[in-house]
Amino acid sequence: MRTHQLVLHWIESRLSEGQLTVGGRLPAERTLAEQLRVSRTSVREAIRILEAMGVVRAGVGSGPEAGTVVISDPTAALGSALRLHVATQHLPVADIVETRVLLESWAVAKASPDAPELEEAATLLDGMARQDLGVSDFLALDVRFHLALADAAGNAVVSAMMGSLRESIQGYAAQLTANLPDWEATASRLRVEHHEILAAVRNDDGARAAKLVAAHIEGYYKEAGLGSGHTEQGRP
Repeated sequence: MRTHQLVLHWIESRLSEGQLTVGGRLPAERTLAEQLRVSRTSVREAIRILEAMGVVRAGVGSGPEAGTVVISDPTAALGSALRLHVATQHLPVADIVETRVLLESWAVAKASPDAPELEEAATLLDGMARQDLGVSDFLALDVRFHLALADAAGNAVVSAMMGSLRESIQGYAAQLTANLPDWEATASRLRVEHHEILAAVRNDDGARAAKLVAAHIEGYYKEAGLGSGHTEQGRP
């Protein structure tokens, strides 16, 4: 085992045993290096990896923000990994779309009609109603709307997975707009479908909401040419 992996294993064990919790601080770099009998370079490397994974936040200097603090941001590593693998064309966009359908259909079927996230979703729909909204701004609000619906299900893992897909979704959705025959017509249809999905969730009709969100997602990508040769190599 490489020395930085010893540090990672030690931290994982302390987290699992409850000796380290969110908001807690790791021992000082020198202390940890001496305790584990590894170099300070190995400790720094392990902390950099944990920062990239969204497990810790390293502060410098002195004061309340100094030191390495345990956090929990599972979307950080998942999001970065997904974006990179999509870029390498190893993960086809069509497969990510299918994963979205699976996650979001389940989420809206399970979402509570009284979930506070639905208020946020409604506010986002108001923002998308602006006629002067640019394509990129519309798509940014669109992604936030779908994340709010996913959060309404109350499943932390589903929320983390959807959050990790956020930038990938917005990126390839924007690329596909070039294939659309009439963006304004598409945006108008998407607005109507958004309202129908939200209404179904609020009416506690999970089965209808699941069908609507699946048709909504698949309809957009079908209109943009996904699955008809545009993504044969994994990219639009």
